[in-house]
Amino acid sequence: MTGDEQPTEVEPTLRSYGISVEAVDGGDPLELTYMTAFPGREVHHGEIGRALNALIDRAEADAWDPVRVEGTVIRAPGDVLGTWHAEAAWFEELIAYEISETEFSTRVLETLTHADEPVEDDGSDADGDPAEAGDEA
Repeated sequence: MTGDEQPTEVEPTLRSYGISVEAVDGGDPLELTYMTAFPGREVHHGEIGRALNALIDRAEADAWDPVRVEGTVIRAPGDVLGTWHAEAAWFEELIAYEISETEFSTRVLETLTHADEPVEDDGSDADGDPAEAGDEA
């Protein structure tokens, strides 16, 4: 990242990738809240990909130093559809060609949770799967 750039300057880049940014807190972690264009029952994987590609492109151009990204997807203000995150190390490994784009995507999708998934007392969802496990791509 250049010395005079603020972390919140990622917002215009995210918007240029078609992400309807509601809020960005450019700290560490970078907290991103966006309104989905696909307000169904599940978070749209392609939309997550567009948000991440915006950040990857900035990191590859030395315009953003990767930090953990915590994404919150909303259908409407106050109506959370789901959440996901990406670790700083994953961005760094991808940019260094240590992991593939598929591996990066898989890691992120494994963090995906949907707001309407019930969580049991033991921390698992209704099917007995760990609550932090997300949908497969």
